[in-house]
Amino acid sequence: MEDAAQEKQTHVTIQGAQQSISPDSVGEAIGNQQSSVPLLHRNKRWLLMALFSVLVLFGQSAATLLGRLYYEKGGNSKWLSAFIQGAGFPILLPFLYNTKDRKNNSSEQTKTPSPLVLGSIYMVLGTLLAAVGMLFSVGLLYLPVSTFSLISATQLGFNALFSFFLNSQKFTPLIVNSLVLLTTSSALLVLQNDDSSGSSKSSKGKYAIGFICTLLAAALFSSILSLSQLAINKILKRQTVKELLDFLIYQSLVASCILLVGLFASGEWRTLSAEMNKFELGKASYTMTLLWIAVCWQIFSIGMVGLILKVSSLFANVISTLGLPIVPILAVFIFKEKMSGVKAVAMLLAIWGFMSYIYQHYLDDLVSKSGKKDVDSKEISLIQN
Repeated sequence: MEDAAQEKQTHVTIQGAQQSISPDSVGEAIGNQQSSVPLLHRNKRWLLMALFSVLVLFGQSAATLLGRLYYEKGGNSKWLSAFIQGAGFPILLPFLYNTKDRKNNSSEQTKTPSPLVLGSIYMVLGTLLAAVGMLFSVGLLYLPVSTFSLISATQLGFNALFSFFLNSQKFTPLIVNSLVLLTTSSALLVLQNDDSSGSSKSSKGKYAIGFICTLLAAALFSSILSLSQLAINKILKRQTVKELLDFLIYQSLVASCILLVGLFASGEWRTLSAEMNKFELGKASYTMTLLWIAVCWQIFSIGMVGLILKVSSLFANVISTLGLPIVPILAVFIFKEKMSGVKAVAMLLAIWGFMSYIYQHYLDDLVSKSGKKDVDSKEISLIQN
């Protein structure tokens, strides 16, 4: 009788377990597991985006202000100013060395491009980067830093055009609105000459030269971002930390070599010793200013390439545009620049344009989330059936 009772109890237990493990419960468990993975992935993606955005904003703002400080306190070498924008790449070499062995652990079986293809990519991007550095240096020399920053916002419009043709970027009404506002913001600055600015003694001719150089630099910089995204997605096809560091180091190496040749060919290197002695803050401050400019531009570059890898070149440019209200406001206190009415309106339009694009990205993220939920629900229903 005890054996019969035990068999009966075992049968009841198994039957209860079978009832508890129903198709609905299996589908629910699988659905919870599947939904938790995308949630963790999205949270990690947003954290990385936030980190790279902070690097962009800090690096760009600090480097721009220090670059203007160099000119304000006695610096006058355009070639040196351009050279140090990319000369800080050696600080990334230890990180590159530590990530070399990680590529072998990757499960991706992507064919590595030939050295000739890689060399051509880095030569083209490095040459463009050298041109951007020189043009930005001239613009920063002849323009107040607030005006310089606002004109630089046109790179978002240029980048949208390049992304449309090179990266298949779709235009929506909000993105078009953002581009129109940012373009109008910079166009307003053509209507004024900043001779009234306390930090600028430039003539109208130099102001025009600075405006044109900054505008050209914004266009070239936008082309670099779009070409970088194209090269990463279509040629390299690997989005790893090593690829990010390779892009930064080899581009900067090519740009630094070109600008170093220009520094010696122009003869400006002969005046650097006297420039250091006459620097208003002293020799030590002269050296530290140049050093931190180089470091801050590398921080900015890491953030930009990281945003290109995780989102797009257009989004990376939008984040750099977010620094617009930071630099002009700080310039008022640091360099005693005047905030004219036209400049204030231009800054407000730029902020409006930035918020318009961010809202579009927020809507795109919501659509992406809803699409993933629909896919997960279909998979669960198939399992249940």
